[in-house]
Amino acid sequence: MTTYAIGDLQGCHTQLIALLEKIDATTPNAQLIFVGDIVNRGPKSLATLRQIYALRKRARIVLGNHDLNLLAVACGLRKPHGSDTLDDILAADDREELLTWLRHQPLAIEQDGNLFVHAGVPPQWNAQQTLALSREVEGALQGDDWPEFLKKMYGNEPALWNDDLQGADRLRCIVNALTRIRFCKPDGSMDFKTVEGAGNAPEGLLPWFDCPNRQTENNTVVFGHWSTLGLLIRPNVLGLDTGCVWGGKLTAINLQDRSTIQVECPQHQKPGKKS
Repeated sequence: MTTYAIGDLQGCHTQLIALLEKIDATTPNAQLIFVGDIVNRGPKSLATLRQIYALRKRARIVLGNHDLNLLAVACGLRKPHGSDTLDDILAADDREELLTWLRHQPLAIEQDGNLFVHAGVPPQWNAQQTLALSREVEGALQGDDWPEFLKKMYGNEPALWNDDLQGADRLRCIVNALTRIRFCKPDGSMDFKTVEGAGNAPEGLLPWFDCPNRQTENNTVVFGHWSTLGLLIRPNVLGLDTGCVWGGKLTAINLQDRSTIQVECPQHQKPGKKS
C-alpha cells in the first residue's frame, strides 16, 4: 500500500485539507505518516489535531517538540510562548480525549526500512536502538506520573549520549535528540542553539545526518523540524519541513517512488521566533 510522509503542520489546517485532497485524488486511501509538530504557531491548532485524530485508522504520527510543549502547557508546567496558538485546544470540550491520545503516540516509528522521527537521530544510535530508546520515553509519557516526566524534560544537558545515563538525564537526552536535534559535533555532541540551514553551520558543527560513522546510514531517516533546511531528498535522508507556517509549503512525499505533493501556504508567523 502506498504511504505518504508529511512534514510539519503546525496548526495549518486549511493547507492540511488541501494536501489531503491532492493525495486522495492521486492515491485514494493512502497511508499517512506525519513527522511531528502537528500543532502550534498556525491559526487552527485544534482543527488540525482533531483532523489527525479522525484520520488515526490510516495515519500515524511521531511526536515533535511543539506537541510535547502542548502537553506541558496543558499540565500547567510550562507557560505559553508569545507565538503559541494553543488556546483553542486548551479550552476545547474534547481536550482530554485529544491530549490522552496525543501522549500515547511514539517518538520514533520504523516501517519498510524507513525510520521516522521528528528532528533526527544522533550518529551513535542505530535504528533498533533509536526505537528502543523512544519506547523508554513513551513509557514515561504514557504512565501515571507523566506530568512528573514533563516537569524534568526541559534543558540542553546532557548533550552527548552515554549508555550509562539514568533517570531524568537519560530521558531528556533522548527527547532532545529525537525532537530538537539539528547540528552535532563530530563526536556526536548535540547543539541546540544553531537554527540556520545546513550550509551555514558554525565551525565545528555538522548536520546530524552528515556526521561521520552515522549508524543509521543503512536506513532512510524521515524527519521534519528543520524549516531552514527545506526539502531534502537523499537516498537515506528525507527532510520534509518546508516551512508551512512561515509562508512556505506543506509537503508530502510518496515513500514508494519519491514523488512529492505540495501546497502553498500563507505566512502565519515571522521567521526567527523561538523554535
